[in-house]
Amino acid sequence: MALGAQTHQVLRLVLKQGMALALVGVAIGLVASFALTRLMKNLLFGVGATDPATLAGVAPVADFSGAIGLLHPARRATKVDPLVALRYE
Repeated sequence: MALGAQTHQVLRLVLKQGMALALVGVAIGLVASFALTRLMKNLLFGVGATDPATLAGVAPVADFSGAIGLLHPARRATKVDPLVALRYE
């Protein structure tokens, strides 16, 4: 904002970078769940380790919770005083 960015641009930047990390985390989790099916098979009751409906349901919920968790820091980033940010750097 000290260099001319608008508040909606800062909000979009923070959300975009945070959601990229959340999507990478979900992708790593899905790959790990497929890789660890032998270990998980004994721990799961009533559902398979590679149940597509469960995996398809968990991924969007994890992404949504990541987006909700990013809203507070993104809104705080829009309220930073540019002069204070410049002095900090």
